[in-house]
Amino acid sequence: MSVDVITFGCRLNAQESEVIREQAQAAGLADTVVVNTCAVTAEAVRQSRQAIRRIRRRRPSAQIIVTGCAAQIEPSAFAAMPEVSLVLGNEEKLSALVWQAQRAPGGARGAIAAEEKIRVNDIMAVRETAAHLIDGFDGRARAFVQVQNGCDHRCTFCIIPFGRGNSRSVPMGEVVAQIRRLCAQGFREVVLTGVDLTGYGSNLPGMPALGVLVKKILKHVPELARLRLSSLDPVEADHELLDAFARESRLMPHLHLSLQAGDDLVLKRMKRRHRRADAIALCARLRRLRPDLVLGADLIAGFPTETEEMFARSLDLIDACGLTHLHVFPFSPRPGTPAARMPQVPRETAKRRAQALRAKGEKALCHRLDLEVGHSRRVLVESGERGHTEQFIPVQIRPTMQPGTIVDVVIAAHDGRELLAACPPAC
Repeated sequence: MSVDVITFGCRLNAQESEVIREQAQAAGLADTVVVNTCAVTAEAVRQSRQAIRRIRRRRPSAQIIVTGCAAQIEPSAFAAMPEVSLVLGNEEKLSALVWQAQRAPGGARGAIAAEEKIRVNDIMAVRETAAHLIDGFDGRARAFVQVQNGCDHRCTFCIIPFGRGNSRSVPMGEVVAQIRRLCAQGFREVVLTGVDLTGYGSNLPGMPALGVLVKKILKHVPELARLRLSSLDPVEADHELLDAFARESRLMPHLHLSLQAGDDLVLKRMKRRHRRADAIALCARLRRLRPDLVLGADLIAGFPTETEEMFARSLDLIDACGLTHLHVFPFSPRPGTPAARMPQVPRETAKRRAQALRAKGEKALCHRLDLEVGHSRRVLVESGERGHTEQFIPVQIRPTMQPGTIVDVVIAAHDGRELLAACPPAC
């Protein structure tokens, strides 16, 4: 049996899982399952542990290797699980030499002491990151390219810097080379990913900002049809990036912003670096530069000390910023973070507020879908009958199309969640 990789969490983890798959297979591993964990919430860690137990029941002979942010932060907890053969840190999981070592006798098998299962070094000591070249992304029409890792900021609710380390970036030449290679493999769209994407370049000579990287990619990889960005911190959107959105049609008109809340006191207690007015002003400026832009955001409901009045300002932010795609999280205290020691909002209150945010987000999405009906849109086909528009709105396509192609379709209707496209005009 080949190497299977189970991925939890962010797009960066998805990209790194492909690196893991290729390196583990190249090392000759077989009958192996790698669980690439997420630590953003306690629930994410619980789901990883649950998946590990389920894998052991289904595949009693397989070696199970656990890695990712949860493994980096809590290696001993995972090593203590009898189902686990090996625990790798976030730096170690991308090392070809580490995967080759697992072929050695007893490399990751056998009944050994928990502490002997751990291969996790100090992530804060890592100062550089490199592009990890991969041949493609199995089953995907778009490719994710890691350009940055780690985070220098310390939001009070977030444990991720302790799983990823400090901010470090991939040199621009390496990023361009990776994207050229993916284009040669047939990928039409590339998504730039990172833990703190707008922190790109802070450790590189000359400190080139994200916007400079974006322009370099579009200039030096003319064969790339579509470039997309993952989540951005609104306070770090640089001038070159805003200019690229205004001028570059191949930079997709969709942004997902790490807003988290709409009340200034909550934002201060989160230790965010923007305020409500900053978020609203940025969204308005982006729309002036790119009228077809669609915006999404992360929002947390029930952060410690949040009152109903504070929450109302987060709810109102959806309209104030014109948000369409929402990722909503009821606050969950993460052990080891300052927010976990703050006065907590009752769990049921946080859930109720999260549901209110989601309900308003669904109305906003439905309104956007209404506006799409009757228009022609360019869609990247990701499966035979589904894809996304340039604004990252999901589309159901009839008849079945070739995955990886970009087609012009007319939007006939929607079902409240995705667009329904009529046959392309060429049919």
